[in-house]
Amino acid sequence: MPKRGDRGGAKTRAHIADVATGLFVQRGFEDVTIAEIAAAAGVSKVTVFSHFDRKEDLALDRLPDAVGIARAAVRERADDVSAVDAIRRTAVALAEQRHPLSGLSDDGDPLARTVMESPALIARLRVFEHEIEAELADELESDARFSGDSALVAALVVAVYRTVTAESVRRRLAGDELADVAAAHLRRLDFGFGVLSAGLSS
Repeated sequence: MPKRGDRGGAKTRAHIADVATGLFVQRGFEDVTIAEIAAAAGVSKVTVFSHFDRKEDLALDRLPDAVGIARAAVRERADDVSAVDAIRRTAVALAEQRHPLSGLSDDGDPLARTVMESPALIARLRVFEHEIEAELADELESDARFSGDSALVAALVVAVYRTVTAESVRRRLAGDELADVAAAHLRRLDFGFGVLSAGLSS
């Protein structure tokens, strides 16, 4: 996945994304143009595209963070911790922190609703699933401590996380209490990763 955002600094990138998100939430993703975002952020269209490859990435600007988090979980784990368990622990920590990538963020509902109402953003999420699978598989493949099928394990890990997070977002948007959603989220993470770990060790 190409790295963007160095030109002009991380603050500029974050500012553009914040402005874009506000417009998307207010008016809907499809009804906001890059020119309008650039004008509202006080930058040029060229600057916007120097930080983001496509319009969808303005709304989903946290997705690249997931790649670094997943790679770090595998790379920085203790020798007696499996790659799958390291990712499980990271997923649990994200949920406990109410991190935006967990789907449990206290202020994430307006953007989540905007994403769910946009076919373009849903399509981008599906593409990203394949991107992070490839990144995670690459990390596992290069890890001397991992001896399994890197592509298959990466796909299963992403499937577990996607399924749990998508259900949590759905429940949040349906009005369920955050405490109940978070508790179910953690239970399902434990179950999903437990099944995966058991299968790998059998």
